[in-house]
Formats: sequence, structure tokens, C-alpha cells
Amino acid sequence: MFGKIIAALALSLWTPFIVECAPAKSPKKETVSPKTDKKASKSESPKVVAKSQNKWQDFYSASGSCGCKMPSVPEHVSEKFKMPDSPHELKYDAYIADHNKNSVYMLLVAQYPEHVDQSYAQASLEGFLNGILSYNPANQLIFADLTLVNGHEALDFFIRAGAVYFRGRAMLIKNSLYLMAMECEAPSYDEAQYNHFISSFLLK
Repeated sequence: MFGKIIAALALSLWTPFIVECAPAKSPKKETVSPKTDKKASKSESPKVVAKSQNKWQDFYSASGSCGCKMPSVPEHVSEKFKMPDSPHELKYDAYIADHNKNSVYMLLVAQYPEHVDQSYAQASLEGFLNGILSYNPANQLIFADLTLVNGHEALDFFIRAGAVYFRGRAMLIKNSLYLMAMECEAPSYDEAQYNHFISSFLLK
């Protein structure tokens, strides 16, 4: 499942650059604005399982540009590819750490070829989220909220695909997109650990 999400993320990474270069020519499609999904009832809210974060460790990206707490030593996946109909390239590094064999945490850093206009940040983040949602028809948005993190616009989101939860935060800063995310089976969802992970993000 997580491999499919990585693939969806790779496809969705085009969106901020496309919005920046040609916002008026974006394809028309149904989009999801950052708000709570009215179809998600209170009974569908994820259950919280309290666990300890004592064994979490500091981790920094290969470039040293950012870091966070990780539950284990992460696997590093890096890829560089050309953008469609463009001479530009996009590079992303994903750091994926398993936790107790029932959840996975990820830090992804994508670098775009040029500065992305911050006036398009909200549209870019929304497009990024819609790219993930459209990848799998089973994806259901539980909620999405725009927020500020250290002065930078960010999008918090929660997606459910059957019995699997995928929760994360995306931030677009200059020409880099930072994504922190957790995937787990519904019974293993731990909000305290997720918050511990998200709040540990450090940008240098």
C-alpha cells in the first residue's frame, strides 16, 4: 500500500510547478478544498492508541536542510526525472521508517527547478492533495486544513483507503516541497505519535 502512495506522490509532485508556470491553464477537474469532508461522520473518526515515543531518534535529510524525529533508521529512496514537455528536472528524496511493523513514517523532500511563487502556495498544495486523492478511487478525504508552520503555509490532511489511514502535512517553501506523512492500519492509528512526529520537524 505504501509503495502505491509513493507512486501517487511522485505523480502529484508536478502540481506546484505546473501551477506556478501556468495557473490559468490548469486542467478542469473536481477538486477538494481544504475543509472537513461532510461525508465523514463522527463514528468514522480514527481511534487513538497511546504509546511511548521514548525510542524515537533525531534524523536529518541527506542535504542537511531539514530533520525530524523518526521511530527507526529510515530507508532512503531518491529519484530524479524530467518533467513532461519540459527540459526541467524534478528530484525528490524520501526517507521511510517502519515502526513496530504496523505503521510507517515518511519525510519527503522534493526540489523544483526554479522558485515557486508563494502567492500560488495554497493552490499548489490543494492540487498536490487532489493528485493523491485521484490516484486511487478508494481514497476518501477525512479532512484537510490550511495552517501556518513557522510562517509558512502548510496543508494538513487525513485520507482513508479502506482500513488504511494516510495522514500528513505538506509545505511549499521556495522551490522545495516538504511532506511528512504516516501510514497505518486503522487499529494501529496513534494520534499522539503522529503529533510527536509532525511537531519535530526542523527546517535549517
